[in-house]
Amino acid sequence: MSQSRNIIHMDLDTFFVSCERRMDSKLNGLPVLIGGTSDRGVVAACSYEARAFGIHSAMPMRLARQLCPEAIVVRGNSGIYSKFSNEVTEVIKESVPLYEKTSVDEFYIDLTGMDKFFGSFKLGSEIRDRIMNETGLPISFGLSENKTVSKIATGEAKPNNKLKIDKGFEKPFLAPLSVRKIPMVGEVTYRSLCDLGIKQIKTIQEMPMEMMGKVFGKNGQSIWQKANGIDTSPVVQYTERKSISTERTFDRDTTDIKKLESIIIAMAENLVYQLRRGHKLTACVTFKIRYTDFQTYTQQRRIPYSAADHKIIPIVMDLYKNLYQRRQLVRLVGVRFSHLVEGGQQIDLFDDNENIINLYQAMDKMREKYGDRAVIKAAGMGAKSISRWNPFTGEPPPLLANRRR
Repeated sequence: MSQSRNIIHMDLDTFFVSCERRMDSKLNGLPVLIGGTSDRGVVAACSYEARAFGIHSAMPMRLARQLCPEAIVVRGNSGIYSKFSNEVTEVIKESVPLYEKTSVDEFYIDLTGMDKFFGSFKLGSEIRDRIMNETGLPISFGLSENKTVSKIATGEAKPNNKLKIDKGFEKPFLAPLSVRKIPMVGEVTYRSLCDLGIKQIKTIQEMPMEMMGKVFGKNGQSIWQKANGIDTSPVVQYTERKSISTERTFDRDTTDIKKLESIIIAMAENLVYQLRRGHKLTACVTFKIRYTDFQTYTQQRRIPYSAADHKIIPIVMDLYKNLYQRRQLVRLVGVRFSHLVEGGQQIDLFDDNENIINLYQAMDKMREKYGDRAVIKAAGMGAKSISRWNPFTGEPPPLLANRRR
């Protein structure tokens, strides 16, 4: 008989807002909006007090201010949030043998077998207490046999609480909840389920899996399994060395500065797009250069979590300028992004406005439809065509020696 699993899901409550309140206690208890401070800005995060007015993330700041005129708007500071995220990660890293960091504020912890020595719920509670004591941030967690039920349990425990779902009670716990609570049920799928009269998880539990499969395909089967508390996916050990990279070896060694810079910009732009395409954020940028005598130099820089061209490409170019020696022929250049976490682009909304966000979305849609080089920066037009490529699932383009570490 297989051993019963104990999986904890931990999620920092209104993380960005909590960090700001940690820095300024005057914000406690007030409706707080994090994001671009101009009318053209976007809400990246908001406090529970602000949510009571119908405000949510990705809402135009102009509309949020209309809904709650007394709200306090704070321009986000991704550097501070990255710092707090790393502090929480260190506490978890020191406390458990196996954990997975899925975003800047979300973790899975596998405590299977720990009940023999130390109750899993008790250990989870002590980790939570330590995080709150050492960082001053509120955090909630759910404990169950699998990742799906634990994540939903965390949502039900919020704000700033904990919840354990014992083995065998997964289905009764899930039954009365909205289908919107199921991970992977987005707005479109939720509307489709509602159109079929399916609003509670209980309804899915009473349906044959085959019926969900016929309506929603493989996605429907997965939804059915999650609705029934079935999830065998493992906690994947988190490692800061997870990265994506791209290199370019020249046919002829060169000192053509315009050519070099054009290629580096094109490489960096393509790699940042792959981050967004894979719903990833990077916290470390590395540049590599090899000269004609095979002497190789690298330099890296830690940055706030990001997946935005206008924040990452200047860092890449700065590292290049630090390493480039004009008198030597260049044989190879490379760019690498490491310390990756799930996250999309939310953390980049703090000082961006609707125009920038809409521009990224439009560019990425065109690239998805017509290829990675469908839209490129003028400064990168000197580089040869880069083929369509997904570093998280696909093969490298023929003109670039790409590697996934």
